[in-house]
Amino acid sequence: MRFRLPSRLRGFTLIELVVTVAIVALLASAAMPVVELTRKRQHEQELRAALREIRGAIDAYKRAYDEGRIEKTPKATGYPPALAALVDGVQDVRSQDKRKIYFLRRLPFDPMQSDARDPVESWGKRSYASPRTAPEEGADVFDVYSRAEGNGLNGRPYREW
Repeated sequence: MRFRLPSRLRGFTLIELVVTVAIVALLASAAMPVVELTRKRQHEQELRAALREIRGAIDAYKRAYDEGRIEKTPKATGYPPALAALVDGVQDVRSQDKRKIYFLRRLPFDPMQSDARDPVESWGKRSYASPRTAPEEGADVFDVYSRAEGNGLNGRPYREW
């Protein structure tokens, strides 16, 4: 003898499936802005950390210059001539065995520049002689900034961080 279930207990109706899919789609669409905001916040934290790291290395270079550990030249400002000098190192003139002073292990990429191939080229560089409001490259690297377009979550353009 075969036992048969009534037709209303055999499975889901088409309407129930459509309503379920609609609810899942609504929840997914509500979660997308939160995911985008979280991703943007993470990139901004990486940008802050990278700027802090590079600026700290530039300041350490300047301190070493002021302490007389880096060879002084007449027209030098005491800031590195290029970002590569922070990674490649400079000779410590106080060292008897000609050791180098290194300021960074590696130069971080600008996290807001996803298409950058070279970390040096991903950053905007400001020389000591250029004004803050109109940064230009020059004979040294006094500061770095992001070349990314747009504003951060704090409302300030990334170039001004």
